[in-house]
This record gives sequence, C-alpha cells and structure tokens, in this order.
Amino acid sequence: MAAAAGPEIERMIALLSKLPGLGPRSARRAALALLKRRDQMLVPLADALAEAARTVRVCSTCGALDTRDPCAICADPARDPALICVVEEVGGLWALERAAAFRGRYHVLGGLLSALDGRGPEALRVGELVARASDAAVREVILALPATVDGQTTAHYVADRLANAGVSVTSLARGVPVGGELDWLDDGTLTQALRARRPA
Repeated sequence: MAAAAGPEIERMIALLSKLPGLGPRSARRAALALLKRRDQMLVPLADALAEAARTVRVCSTCGALDTRDPCAICADPARDPALICVVEEVGGLWALERAAAFRGRYHVLGGLLSALDGRGPEALRVGELVARASDAAVREVILALPATVDGQTTAHYVADRLANAGVSVTSLARGVPVGGELDWLDDGTLTQALRARRPA
C-alpha cells in the first residue's frame, strides 16, 4: 500500500510511533496535530528536542538526567546525604520528586535484573551504589523498586550486595492505596497490606 504522506512525514510518524504509549495510529494523529500547528507546536518542540539532545547528560553520581554533572539534586546542599533512594529508572525519581516527600539523594539503577531480557547484574549500576553506600555519611538505602518479580529479584540482589556496607536497607511500604476499595484490590496487594500493618 502506498504511503499517504511524503517520506518526511512518514519518517516523523515512524519515529513518533516508537515512543512509549504511541502506536502507529496515535503517532499519525500526533504528527497531524504538530503539522497543523507548526508555529505554536512543531517548531518549539523541534527546538526543545535539539536543545535537550545537546545539553542533557547522565549524572555521574546518581544516574539522573540533567544539564549539569553532578545533577541539581546531587549538588543541592539542602539534601540529606544520609539517605539514598534507589529507583529503577529516572521516571521513578521524577515521580518521587513530584510527591515532594523525599529530601535525600537518589541512585538510578538503569533497569532491573531480568533473565528473560538477558539483563544481569553487570548491566545495572549496583557497584556504584555499593561504593556510595560505603561512605560514612550514608545511614540508609531505600529500595523504591517495582512490586514485580523482576523488581523484587533486583531488590533482594541489591540488599545482598549492601549487606557489608554498614547501612540500613529498607523498602517502600506496599499495600492499600489512599482511597482504595478492598474489593477492587488484587490478592498480592491485600496480602502485602496485611503483612505491613501498623498500630492504628
């Protein structure tokens, strides 16, 4: 079947369709919206993408994305250096920062252990974490990893690697979400909520 648009537009659609959550149809709609509003959306987006490609880098300390190294969080003297929160990817860091509930520092692993995907310990930034946790200023490492099989496998591996670092290793509480109805929750969430119960 012949392409409905020129090669430049088809390339744009193909690239957009590689983004998470965008399939070919959504990518076509997004491309059309951008092209219809070229001056208001397409040109500023292209400029922002070019600027990000030029300036954004990975923080050599924690693995976050920023325009400077070390990143703004690692360089912030108001952050508690005694606490390191370990996340799978930068998206987890951004989610915790949105909540504004954590004032320590972060460590981005860069993925999870996964036998199916062929991702072993050498693919993650665990060695760097162990080195950071061995610093006398660090008291606690919080594992904020997904409640999935790969997430829990990774959490156990990281905890084992930190066993001799002289720090407390904790993980996020799991259970009933705020506003959650018991009859809508899965068995695993309910079981975890019962195990993590606390005084009322």
